[in-house]
Amino acid sequence: MIGDEVATVLGSPVVGVTALGTGAGGAGTYRVALLAGGNVFVKATGGQDPSFLASEAEGLRWLREAEGVPVPEVLGISDTLLVTSWITPGRRTAHSAEEFGRALATTHARGAQSFGAPWPGFVGALPLDNQEDEEWPRFFAQRRILPYLRAAVDRGAIDPDGARAVESVCSRIEELAGDPELPARVHGDLWAGNVHWDTRGRAWLIDPAAHGGHRETDLAMMALFEPPELESIIAAYDEVHPLADGWRERISLHQLHPLLVHAVLFGSSYGAQAVAAARMYL
Repeated sequence: MIGDEVATVLGSPVVGVTALGTGAGGAGTYRVALLAGGNVFVKATGGQDPSFLASEAEGLRWLREAEGVPVPEVLGISDTLLVTSWITPGRRTAHSAEEFGRALATTHARGAQSFGAPWPGFVGALPLDNQEDEEWPRFFAQRRILPYLRAAVDRGAIDPDGARAVESVCSRIEELAGDPELPARVHGDLWAGNVHWDTRGRAWLIDPAAHGGHRETDLAMMALFEPPELESIIAAYDEVHPLADGWRERISLHQLHPLLVHAVLFGSSYGAQAVAAARMYL
C-alpha cells in the first residue's frame, strides 16, 4: 500500500519498500526504491491530523531556503504521506561537527518575519501554537510554556506547587530573557536524533518544528539531548554568529518548553525536571 501511495504522489513507479521504524509523532518511516533509480524517504501518518505532515513540509522548505545546514528536499505530499529526498546515513567527524555549527549559525541568521510561523505547528504529535508575535518573551510564555504546563498538570505530571514555580518564571520572563534579539530561523526540536549525518559526515536537519524563535532555544535543546562534539559545534557557531552575554545561564530557561512537552508525553520524571529548571530562576 505504501508503495502504491508513493507512486501516486510522485507519478513514478516503485520497486521496493523497506520499513525503517517510527518517526516524529508516531509516524511510520520507510525507504522506498524507485523504478527510475534511487531511493526516497517516506513518512506516513498513523492517524494524526493531516496538517501534521503539511506542517513538517512547510518547515523543511523554509529551513532549506536559508542555505545553512542542509535540509532534505520535499518531493511530494498528500494527506497521509510526506516524501523527501533520501540521505544515506553516515558518521560525523570532528571537522563536520564544526561545519555544522557554522552552518547552523547561518540558518539562524537568515531570520524570520516574526516569532512564530504562518503555518500550524507540531512538536512530536502535539499541536504547537505558532500564532505570530513581535515580542519573544510574551511568545515564549504564552505559546511555548503555559499551554504545556496546563497539559502536564492535567496529566498529573506536575503538581500545583510545581506549576506555581513555572508560572512565576513566566511572570518574570521579561527580565530573564536577556537582551532582545531579532527572530531567528530555528529548527525548534533540535535534539541529537534530529541531526542526521550523511556518508560525507555532513549534518542535515530533519523532523523540524520550525518557526521564528530565539536562537538560544535550538542550542538549549541540543544541550538537553546532546549530539556528539557539542562544545565544538557551539564554538564554531559562535565564530559566525557570536552568542549574547549570559546565554549559558539561560539554557535551563529555554529548556522549559521541551521538558514540559516531554512531561505531557512521558510523565512526571520530566515534570520534575521542568520544575527544577524553573526554580533555578526564582
